[in-house]
Amino acid sequence: MATTQSSTTSSCSKKNWRGSSVRRIVVPELLDTDTGTRQEVENSLTDLRMFNRLFGGIHTTSQVLRKIARQCGLKKIVWLDVAGATGDVAALTQRSLQDAGIESETVILDRMTAHMNGNFAAVCGDALSLPFADGSFDAAGCSLFAHHLEPEEIQRFAREGLRVARHAFFIHDLIRHPVHLALAYAGFPLYRSRITRHDAPASVRRAYTVSEMQTMLLAAGAGRIEIETHFLFRMGAIAWKPTTM
Repeated sequence: MATTQSSTTSSCSKKNWRGSSVRRIVVPELLDTDTGTRQEVENSLTDLRMFNRLFGGIHTTSQVLRKIARQCGLKKIVWLDVAGATGDVAALTQRSLQDAGIESETVILDRMTAHMNGNFAAVCGDALSLPFADGSFDAAGCSLFAHHLEPEEIQRFAREGLRVARHAFFIHDLIRHPVHLALAYAGFPLYRSRITRHDAPASVRRAYTVSEMQTMLLAAGAGRIEIETHFLFRMGAIAWKPTTM
């Protein structure tokens, strides 16, 4: 599908899930506040790594970065991973990009230094006010973070991401859909932590649809938007930087 609004164009892949009878509900997630014992938190983080490794997270992020690098003719891509925590996604994405012949360099931004492990260059900061100069990175984006934000916050985040990026801002996130919510509940036997059993369906309920994400990124001033859907209700959205920024 392709639509045009003013001078901004956006495109979405044909294989996405457009309809959703699930109303967006903001349910606080326990992992956001480190609620639980140390073991419960660690088990929940292990669950999250499993989700990204087996259920499309690494694939989606690496596909998005691969597309940005190739469309911009980059053999090496320098990118900012917002809310990147310990850098697990960055590390696995780096390996995937290497397999495609693309070198990558990642800087992690997170709200708490306690989340970082020193494997990557890291900065403690606010996603809505990124502490970097204009054009500091080839791309800036996040993995499974956007659903934690409200629509106005996503627009602010996207504007900041476009400012610090030379080429594009991207989002990898879940897609809100009734089948996805059912799968989140069906996965309970696989989860190691009670935190995951609460947070997995909560994340789906507060996630966005493809059309909602497209609308928010258009409002943030992107020059062009591409959104593709991937395995198990993942979306990879690219907001290309307009030439006037």
